[in-house]
Amino acid sequence: MGTVMNTSQDHLRAWVVTADMGLGHQRAAHALAYLAHDGVLTAGGPDTTDDDEARFWRRLTWTYEFLSRARGVPFVGGVMFGLLDRLLHIPPFYPLRDLSKPSLNNYLVDHLIGKGLGRALLNRLHSHWLPMISTFYAPALVADYARFAPVFSVICDADLNRVWVASKAARSRIHYFAPCGRVMRRLRQYGVPDERIFITGFPLPRENIGGTGMETLRSDLLQRLGRLDPQGRFASVFGSTVQEMLGERPRPAPGARVTVTFAVGGAGAQTEIGLLLAQSLKPGILDGRFRLVLVAGVNPLVEQVFRGFVSRIGLGAALGDGLLIVREDRKPDYFGRFDALMRETDILWTKPSELSFYSGLGIPIVMAPPLGSQEAKNMRWLMDKGAALPQYTPSLALEWLSDMLKDGVLAEKAFSGFVKNRKLGVYKIEEVLQTGTMLRETHPLRR
Repeated sequence: MGTVMNTSQDHLRAWVVTADMGLGHQRAAHALAYLAHDGVLTAGGPDTTDDDEARFWRRLTWTYEFLSRARGVPFVGGVMFGLLDRLLHIPPFYPLRDLSKPSLNNYLVDHLIGKGLGRALLNRLHSHWLPMISTFYAPALVADYARFAPVFSVICDADLNRVWVASKAARSRIHYFAPCGRVMRRLRQYGVPDERIFITGFPLPRENIGGTGMETLRSDLLQRLGRLDPQGRFASVFGSTVQEMLGERPRPAPGARVTVTFAVGGAGAQTEIGLLLAQSLKPGILDGRFRLVLVAGVNPLVEQVFRGFVSRIGLGAALGDGLLIVREDRKPDYFGRFDALMRETDILWTKPSELSFYSGLGIPIVMAPPLGSQEAKNMRWLMDKGAALPQYTPSLALEWLSDMLKDGVLAEKAFSGFVKNRKLGVYKIEEVLQTGTMLRETHPLRR
């Protein structure tokens, strides 16, 4: 690849660019913010655009959020969401074939770039020579079109649409940070050569990992496994394997309170599932068996709905202890609080978004129904890894979650996610920036 930064690891810097198109792209950028020169840049934001571009990005963001929320509207919602999903459609993986021919989306993006999309961003990038890391496809394609280099594109799902790769893939110079092997194979189908693909893993927060030795992650996982396996059934089968990986056997913790975190999407989709979950877990919250965290992200309306509902069903007195409602005004504050919360979380209940990769932290995922083609691919990936299960009836969650805890099922999902999924994405990205290459690892504690 091209020239990279030749400096000490403590002083690695890059342009880190994202887009306000759902929380996933911004969550990935937040994990890389410590590398960002002059802070994370948001495509379409005031520092990276002019008035004409700003209007375009506002329309794009509004359309994305509106259609994401509209799916639940009777009759017309499904049709409107289907239009968006058709644009983002990801073809079946098999049969293996050449998919390097540009799609309609590629032609649309090329047209916009030709009309000047990203010109203000390029001016910003040229003010200080540094590598560029983009967690959304458009900024990377803009920089590549202008022959800016080096450019790195972070893929935020377990599969991707053709639009992430330049129309003329063979002539492009974009390098890709892939979260999993499936993304690498898809990039090959789109015409990206192997030398421009690094299977780093998704950039999970350093605060949850604790360095390349994973000290924080390993300690948190040991404690979580104890809470998820109160009867010791998981430990009786996998205890020696856990000891080999983490340094000691898991210790079942009968009677320990289990924390379930429910997170809505950035547009507030699936809020109603959180309400059903709160109603179902109410007896377990009141008697100390469960703690429920309802995550509203940065959406004040969702927070208001959550607060009003828990008050109506008699859980108002549990707020602050057995029941938490999490919302922040600013996305960086929300991401930081969410990541801290993940250290305490035993079960993450969410749609299979970019949070699918948090299974690598040893957190079992209960998957709400996927919204769109990308999330359907993420769901399949999680199921293949044995790191998640689809949600059963939310209104009966107290019953089936209790049974799965007794059987050690959720502990097994947690450990499977930890062993099978990559965890060191941020450190592997550092390695590429530092050396221009990356050592491929197979051991689960080194990737």
